[in-house]
Amino acid sequence: MEPAAPMSTAPASAIKRESVELRTRRLAAARRRATALLGAVTILFVVVTAVGVHGTLLSYVQAGAEAAMVGGVADWFAVTALFRHPLGLPIPHTAVIVERKDQFAATLGQFVQENFLNGDVLAERLGSAHLASRLADWLTNRDNAARFAGHAADMVVRAADGLRDEDVQRVLTEELTRAADSVEVAPLAGRIVRVIIAGGHHSELFDTITSGTDRYLADHYEELRDRFEAEAPRWVPDMVYGRAFDRLYARLRERLAAMAADPEDETRKQFEGWIAGLPDRLETSPELRERGDNIKREILGSALLRDWSSSLWKSAKETLRIQAADPESELRRRLADALAAGGRRLGSDPALQESLERVVESGARALADQFHDELAGLVTGTIQRWDAEQTSSQLELLLGRDLQFIRINGTVVGAGVGLALHAIAMALA
Repeated sequence: MEPAAPMSTAPASAIKRESVELRTRRLAAARRRATALLGAVTILFVVVTAVGVHGTLLSYVQAGAEAAMVGGVADWFAVTALFRHPLGLPIPHTAVIVERKDQFAATLGQFVQENFLNGDVLAERLGSAHLASRLADWLTNRDNAARFAGHAADMVVRAADGLRDEDVQRVLTEELTRAADSVEVAPLAGRIVRVIIAGGHHSELFDTITSGTDRYLADHYEELRDRFEAEAPRWVPDMVYGRAFDRLYARLRERLAAMAADPEDETRKQFEGWIAGLPDRLETSPELRERGDNIKREILGSALLRDWSSSLWKSAKETLRIQAADPESELRRRLADALAAGGRRLGSDPALQESLERVVESGARALADQFHDELAGLVTGTIQRWDAEQTSSQLELLLGRDLQFIRINGTVVGAGVGLALHAIAMALA
């Protein structure tokens, strides 16, 4: 567990690579250096004091060693009191981290809330970051746009996979049914026929009907002949009935060919007259309206629609998965093109950049106002759940090496202060 951010002068990336064992060894080495220096000045003070002070020089040595010893011990006490009780003695206001972890958690949470999750602070930071122009520069790079398009496509596939096929199929069926319920089939068919007539396609429709009928007759000659003979009375010879069928069959095909070839054919004109009045009948006839609605209800209530909507979703999802997996697919190419075009537009339009930055700033302010208490509570609650002894130990591993230099500095500074004070005392004596 890493309860606090590194405060060492080493780069953060280097600290992250340090193992607990390495930190422990470095802390022990720093502690030995500080203790050795304190021990050296203590021995020097004892020796000078034991032999007696003779001369000005030794008096300075004694005063410097005494002050260094006091400074070193004071800083040892201060550093140790942060993490534990010095010498195991329950001295008030020692083992500060262990005793006041929860208060530290609350203070840190409040600090984060006031200085990091503040709307004004976030807005100022976002404004100085120039996110819109940086985003534009990033998107105009084709490789970046393609990479982002791949991530976006993968996210869409994951979202699609997260949906139940049954739920999607039900929604599609319901939406198709709702949309179809508002459509009147007969009037819609009437409008479609009007479009066909306006485009002159009704003549092509007649030709299609005649050619299709002729093709059917040509392809089913034997079948039609057998059925015709099967309906003949037993007393009529097969030869006679066969000749009658052949004559009728030939005349019918000749008639179809004539209708198709003659623009002034009477049957064609009758068809054109019938179809010309069909739109009005479809739009106004209650009977045709009712018949169209019945057909619509039968289709909407059939299993065919449900099967079709289900297959439509599965096909779309499979196509999306294939397209997302292929870096050269049409989906990803088009998406990358759109992103790159958006980046170029954003980079060339200062007004659009300003608008986007306002949106981001507004969103950041809204998030800060809405969730700053929860995020600060997350910091506080996380630290409060840490074990106090373990937290203190981890912080000491993280900060203790630097803190040992405080002991060394205290010893050195104490010696300097002691020498200065002794010099002042000698001058005043």
